[in-house]
Amino acid sequence: MLIVSCSHGNHLGHSIAKRLNASHSQLTVNKFPDDEILIKFNSNLKNQVVVLVQSFYKDISDCLIEVILASATAKEFGAKKIILVAPYFPYLRQDKRFHSGESVSQGIIAGLIDKYFDSVYVMDPHLHRKNSLNQIFKIKSTKLTANDLIADYIQKNIKNPILIGPDSESYKWARNVAEKIGAESRILTKKRYSSYHVEVRLNKKVDLRNRNVVIVDDIVSTGHTIIEASKLLRRLGAKNIYCICVHGIFVEDALRKFAKNKIKVISTNTIPNKAAKIDVSGMIADTLS
Repeated sequence: MLIVSCSHGNHLGHSIAKRLNASHSQLTVNKFPDDEILIKFNSNLKNQVVVLVQSFYKDISDCLIEVILASATAKEFGAKKIILVAPYFPYLRQDKRFHSGESVSQGIIAGLIDKYFDSVYVMDPHLHRKNSLNQIFKIKSTKLTANDLIADYIQKNIKNPILIGPDSESYKWARNVAEKIGAESRILTKKRYSSYHVEVRLNKKVDLRNRNVVIVDDIVSTGHTIIEASKLLRRLGAKNIYCICVHGIFVEDALRKFAKNKIKVISTNTIPNKAAKIDVSGMIADTLS
């Protein structure tokens, strides 16, 4: 097995290879002046099981073209099997046509992955109307989850926690992690007036005095909902507020805003960032072995 770190996979690729005792190589990625992408492998690929590690954050469309070029090139050089490990995978939210003329990007992008790869591994995909990756991809697809890693982090680092899901979609993460560590969990109901105006409420009354509140979510982007939730939770007596997520996108200076609102933020390292304290490379390696 040859682990190949793509341009957005180097933060995990080397560690995955080391844990598997497998060979590791860095994909060379360059751009021409007009932004066309050129990739180059630096290892012998013949008869190899090639694992491309790519996390699709920032420039996600470039990341997609990069792995397609890499997969097609690996086949040309005789790779036996090509696997995509995508700690964070894009284009999943548009799973239906909401307005006339729109593309259903989930199906289109999944079709490209089906064509160029033999199997795909995704960490905590953000699914809406589909229940599993098998409903999206035709090739072998494996869903990984960071729930055990998050539960372990909370047990080791946060005393007397109560877990909160910031909305109905994310509550399954909070509830699952809470069950693993024997903690209480609650859900916030959310009414969105605009991208920057969100009103939140707790679904059930709970005494938060001197409690450490842990907001658990799969993806945190701007953090507006989390910040609004923290204001409510403080009014209800929360001692400390943590936000733990799988995928820390953290756009619009979100980490600074969290710090300003005294929210302690922890994420996994599916996307590299300053809050990434939970390493998923071991879980990925265990699944590939």
